[in-house]
Amino acid sequence: MALRGITVVELAGLAPVPFCGMVLADFGAQVVRVDRPGTRSDPSRLARGKRSLVVDLKQPRGAAVLRRLCARADVMLEPFRPGVLSRIGRSGENPYAPLNLLADFSGGGLMCTMGIIMALFERTRSGKGQVIDASMSVSSKVEGTAYLSSFLWKTQEIGLWEQPRGQNILDGGAPFYTTYRTADGGFMAVGAIEPQFYELLIKGLGLKSDELPNQMSIKDWPEMKKKFADIFAKKTKAEWCQIFDGTDACVTPVLTFEEVSHHGHSKDRGSFITDTEQRVSPRPAPLLSNTPALPSTKRDPFVGEHTEEILKELGFSQKEINQLKLDNIVEIHKLRVNL
Repeated sequence: MALRGITVVELAGLAPVPFCGMVLADFGAQVVRVDRPGTRSDPSRLARGKRSLVVDLKQPRGAAVLRRLCARADVMLEPFRPGVLSRIGRSGENPYAPLNLLADFSGGGLMCTMGIIMALFERTRSGKGQVIDASMSVSSKVEGTAYLSSFLWKTQEIGLWEQPRGQNILDGGAPFYTTYRTADGGFMAVGAIEPQFYELLIKGLGLKSDELPNQMSIKDWPEMKKKFADIFAKKTKAEWCQIFDGTDACVTPVLTFEEVSHHGHSKDRGSFITDTEQRVSPRPAPLLSNTPALPSTKRDPFVGEHTEEILKELGFSQKEINQLKLDNIVEIHKLRVNL
């Protein structure tokens, strides 16, 4: 795998950091997550392919263990705060609270992963490491999210966002770029911006373009959205799929979580993986032809499951490990089998 031989120390945290650590582990890095004493489970649920060491970093001897661990590592991920988009929503409604996918995982975790990869590559030329500032802090996530929204900023000058929120082409204002409810309570997503795709949308809906207003007539969009909504509401999601499948009308079903992994496209691409506990999760992306990711299908580690194993790798004797445990510097939690 691409990151085989890279060692990572991850200080336990929420959202961006564990996601970043999981991505690195998926592509071959050896990731040790340093958990806090008293923790009984991993709240992030992003521990795939990692090992867990519990150590009290507030005690000098615990901090010494971390320094010893970091001395052998290529990367250290720490989630602590340094010193510590209203475009979403329908017209006339309050802005939606977006999923934390944008800020936490994209603006934070994925940007951090990209920074680490670039720093590792640069190290092969200079031999020097560097600090990647993509922390849990609000400012870092704002910067990462702003960078992801470069298209939004760059397209303001061409009038793509000149209408009020929810009345523009890409924010649900256009009848050809939004979602519609079907007869069975499902939804279909429409993204037919280009004229040739729009013509296929009109055809699939059983309408005639010469009897309709111009596609880009903004004043007619509200009425067109109502007309499209009435039509979509007359057939089930499956029926609309039969009509639009195999066409370039850019009309697709909005899938539920249960439907996504069983969809034909997902199966053909192998887009989801199943672990030993039959839990389904997305396959790592992107696909690399020579060194693809090989995500672990084992269960997630228990907090502190690998404490003893990791300490032995660092050169601690069994006597030293026992003493660290007695002094509450480390915690060791091993799997118990109930017979």
